[in-house]
Amino acid sequence: MDAQSLMQAAEEVARRAGDVALDFFRKGVKVDMKGDGTPVTVADRTAETTAREWIESRFPEDGILGEEFGETRPGAKRRWILDPIDGTKSFIHGVPLWGTLVALAEGERILAGAAYFPPVGELLVAAPGQGCWWNGKRTRVSEQADLSKSLVLASDERFRVYPERGVKWREVMAKAYLARTWGDCYGYLLLATGRAEVMIDEELSPWDAAALQPIVEEAGGVFTDWTGTRTSFGGNAIATNAALASQVREMLGATKRA
Repeated sequence: MDAQSLMQAAEEVARRAGDVALDFFRKGVKVDMKGDGTPVTVADRTAETTAREWIESRFPEDGILGEEFGETRPGAKRRWILDPIDGTKSFIHGVPLWGTLVALAEGERILAGAAYFPPVGELLVAAPGQGCWWNGKRTRVSEQADLSKSLVLASDERFRVYPERGVKWREVMAKAYLARTWGDCYGYLLLATGRAEVMIDEELSPWDAAALQPIVEEAGGVFTDWTGTRTSFGGNAIATNAALASQVREMLGATKRA
């Protein structure tokens, strides 16, 4: 399949799973706790099941890695990486800042990514060399090079795992025009569409990050982990527009060449 077809497939999976999740939104679903202490609902499970059934029917040789049901065919050359609801805590609280993430990868090379935000009616899709598309139109990160005029975002600014990173992040926030915790995938939507300049996460799983890397990069931004390495598999993320990439990473101590 060519890049355009892969983008279309990722978009289709994201839309189908996201619309299923939306059917449960603000319906008072029961919340269970997983072994890692994070919440899960029937919406997460049903949406991922929908995505897996679609993939299995069309790409039976591909592997699948999903947040709720683990890995299928781990030895497959190509695999789909799924997060049926990125922002489950927001979902549970009736906050519309959540999305469905779908990526297609060969090893750690991301072939296509889609991020669908059902409550707000927005969709991003991208593939290397194909640009980033926001509701069918090309989108770009902002060109703002002045941190004092920038909006910076984080999923959670408490930094419970790496408090020393929190100290550095607060230095970034102090210099920014506006700092908010419009987090999870929604923050990357704002970055990729030029409405924010910086988005960071202390912790990310592959299903949180894989779809977002090509989206940010094809919109003209920079996506790295906290060592400055260009990857979706570093366990965390710093995403910025290009104009602030070096300054912000230096401030955060992520100075390795991206």
